[in-house]
Amino acid sequence: MTVTEETAPASHYDRIGGASSVKAAVELFYDKVLADPALAGYFTSVDMAGQRRHLALMLTVVLGGPNEYSGRGLAEAHQPLNIPVAHYAKVGEHLTVTLTELGVPADILADVQTVLGQVQDQVVSAEAGSGA
Repeated sequence: MTVTEETAPASHYDRIGGASSVKAAVELFYDKVLADPALAGYFTSVDMAGQRRHLALMLTVVLGGPNEYSGRGLAEAHQPLNIPVAHYAKVGEHLTVTLTELGVPADILADVQTVLGQVQDQVVSAEAGSGA
């Protein structure tokens, strides 16, 4: 028996609605992050249109969609910012709340949280301490 498109399991990306849903999640996520006084300072000199595009491409990959991301790696982009664990955790909370508000199923949320745990060491600076 061959697997057809109809019987193949849908990716998380497809299950949440594809590109339009990822874009909506990124918009709502950055609205939350930029409204958070503890996090907004990281973005004062950032091209937010470009930043939103980058995150949408990365989130697409995390969710099993097409890989069209060609930007810098996580460590290269984040290590110079000296991000403490506490701020990384806040970003993760904002992403989880955003996805929950948009009705993303629990199994997809759990997978996104797993990825957040896997990449934390690439984003958080060892020198930054707890940031609490």
